[in-house]
Formats: sequence, C-alpha cells, structure tokens
Amino acid sequence: MRDLQITKFSRRRFLSASGLSAAALALPFKVNARSDYGIKGRVAPELEVDHWIDADGKPATFKLSTHKGKWVFLKCWQSWCPGCHSHGFPALKIISDALVGNPKIAFAGIQTVFEGFEVNTEDKLRDIQLQYDLHIPMGHDAGDVNGDRHPSTMRNYRTGGTPWMILIDPDGVVVFNGFNINSDRAIEFLSKQTA
Repeated sequence: MRDLQITKFSRRRFLSASGLSAAALALPFKVNARSDYGIKGRVAPELEVDHWIDADGKPATFKLSTHKGKWVFLKCWQSWCPGCHSHGFPALKIISDALVGNPKIAFAGIQTVFEGFEVNTEDKLRDIQLQYDLHIPMGHDAGDVNGDRHPSTMRNYRTGGTPWMILIDPDGVVVFNGFNINSDRAIEFLSKQTA
C-alpha cells in the first residue's frame, strides 16, 4: 500500500493507493497493513455520533455502553465511496443477514464524512439501508467541512478512510480495525464466539 497522509485525504488518492491484496482478505482479523491506522488491541472509545436512525429509519441512538458484553460490528462508509459499494456494503449485508438476530452481537453503520460533504449527507443513511436491505442502525458522523477536523469516529479509531470495519469484543477491546473483512470467516468466527 502506498503511503497515505492521515491529515489529507482525497478520494482519487485513496482509491489509487488502497489496492487490497488477496492475502489481506484471507482472514477476518488480520493485522492492519499500516501500523499508524487502527487501534486493534485497545479499548474502544465511546462513539461520538449525534445523528442516528434505527433499522426502520426512525430517529435513534447507538452507544457502545448500551451493548456492553456483546460483540459490536461497526461499518464506516461514505455514500459516494466506490469501495463501499463494491465490497463494503455487500460484506456487511452477508455478515449482518447471517447474524443480526443474535442477541450477543450488535451492528451499526456510520457514515464518516471527511470529504464530499454536499453529497455524503444525513439523508443517505436511509437510502443505504433501503438500497442494501440492511436492518441495522445507521449514524452520520461528519467532520468539519473546512477540513480542519476529521469525523470523531475516524480520529478516535484511527481509520484509514472508507470502507472501514471495526469489530469490538464483549470486553470492549477492538479486535479488528481495517479496510476489508472476509465475510464467511467473520460469520464462522462470530458464530463460534456467541454459541
């Protein structure tokens, strides 16, 4: 992976630099390609997202503290992100469809807007739920439109852009924090952990 400056993201630069190898997709919980991204092994900070909708598109809240003792699967995305549409949302759909009824797992999607503020808007939350038939809460976490600040989720979890997936164990520790996840292996892993 080419070097990316965490302080400056451009969609074109991200897409050209984020070519994922087959090896990166082999395991659901692989060490991140860049050590300066992600917080794997650390306690997950509480989410600082103010705008949420529930699985039915109604105003809601989502706090990690509410899901203490559960596995929490977070998907960070932007509505205009090609990688989110080509593999991020399809992976989320497969994993959430297989496990969304499991009382030991909580799912949420967060639109982490660090660019394209005029396109990646709050109204896209429901659009994405409907487009991919996702029955999970969705949040909108926009950074500063002037570029002075990335969204809180990006800063707190040191994400490298979108699509980005985060898995938090029942003790509140981040066990996966990266661009891609193997859906089948993630389902197998989580099914065993929650049996």
